[in-house]
Amino acid sequence: MSYLQIGILIIVAFFISLVLTYVEIPILQNLKAGQNIREEGPKSHKVKAGTPSMGGLAIIAATTITCLTSGGISKDMGVILAAFILFGLLGFLDDYLKVAKKQNLGLRAWQKLVLQIIISAAVAAYQSSVSVYGTSVYIPFIDQHWNFGIWYIPFVAFVVVAMVNSVNLTDGLDGLASGVTTLVALFFAIIAVDFGMNAGGIFNSALAGGCMGFLMFNKNPAKVFMGDTGSLALGGGLAAAAIIMNMELMLPIAGLLFVIEALSVMIQVVSFKTTGKRVFKMAPLHHHFELCGLKETQVVALFWAFTLICCVIGLLIL
Repeated sequence: MSYLQIGILIIVAFFISLVLTYVEIPILQNLKAGQNIREEGPKSHKVKAGTPSMGGLAIIAATTITCLTSGGISKDMGVILAAFILFGLLGFLDDYLKVAKKQNLGLRAWQKLVLQIIISAAVAAYQSSVSVYGTSVYIPFIDQHWNFGIWYIPFVAFVVVAMVNSVNLTDGLDGLASGVTTLVALFFAIIAVDFGMNAGGIFNSALAGGCMGFLMFNKNPAKVFMGDTGSLALGGGLAAAAIIMNMELMLPIAGLLFVIEALSVMIQVVSFKTTGKRVFKMAPLHHHFELCGLKETQVVALFWAFTLICCVIGLLIL
């Protein structure tokens, strides 16, 4: 795989996603698949109520079509796409229940967690049985693989579940999750070229292009939201590809923003339940910055820049 191929795949996925997103917006509007804004969210977000959600379907379709027509079909690619689509279906079910009930609730937390663990464990089991590294995980900075043995599947399942939910929490501002995912996917596509990992390279290139096409309609002011359909698929796809590439621990480096967003929620919850005080004005962290006076577009630009720096650092340490 070459950088030229990455560019071609990105362009193909971009245009497919652009067209599909353009087509799906009026369909979602007719289906009244509008976003319900949580009551405890920033008041400035109330105007977004009713914006079509479940737009992540376009990203999933564009990415999948690009991968299937790339000529790089393999078992590894099949596993990545299976995880990507299954997490997307899980998110779609969650979104559908929200729309049907007309409230900002969907599947119960334990239901989503159980299904996420099952999908994650399946990916981990596959990789441990076919990879030349077996149950070993690449450790950044020291450039070595450590054997996790019986802890490999639980560890990898944790990585996937954490990534999926972190991306989901990050999807709270126009263009934030789609923009950050574009950068992280590009990071892994570059790694794939350098290490000769075709499946990971093709998927991440297609995912980056798919997110970019969607971003044209998801940037502020957003005409469509990806919903859990998109955010769960993005997190699951990124994590599955990283596992197949044996680069699980590069996820929290390039995708450090996702980690910070999730940690901000955990810190807020623990602090409030133990002391009755909040560390942040609102969690996830992007809402804290909004309430500190930054415009939504400024927060998104800041988080994009931070992610770009993290990706550059990740490339430098490999």
